[in-house]
Amino acid sequence: MLGTDSQVHPSHTLFITGIVIQNVGKGAWACFRKEIVDRQMTTLHERISYETSLTEQVASFFTEKRKNELIEVVLPHIYKGATFTIEGHIDIGSGDRNRTRVYVNEMVSRIESLGMEPKIKPDSIVASSYANRYTK
Repeated sequence: MLGTDSQVHPSHTLFITGIVIQNVGKGAWACFRKEIVDRQMTTLHERISYETSLTEQVASFFTEKRKNELIEVVLPHIYKGATFTIEGHIDIGSGDRNRTRVYVNEMVSRIESLGMEPKIKPDSIVASSYANRYTK
């Protein structure tokens, strides 16, 4: 699972991209990448689009060769219910009161174009929870 969140600070905007590998029922491994833009990015579309770009950038490191290597690790455990999916978590929601709802189709299409399964709120836990924790 990959996802990015941001926080506008007085002198900069901080972006955190999280990578989480989950072993359902047994825990998870996680790390994050930090990027600072030396200005306040106050335009919502610009910030959401940049968050999605950073998630896409990290996803590009998962080449077909690397994905196949990961699948080889999971394959012996398929009969125990193991699966392998790369999810792109986007910090947007489709609810009527959510200001980001107008960007859902655009950002979901971008994630799908890379072959990832898009997740939006409330299911985008890497962006809206894990990465969010480190943006403060």
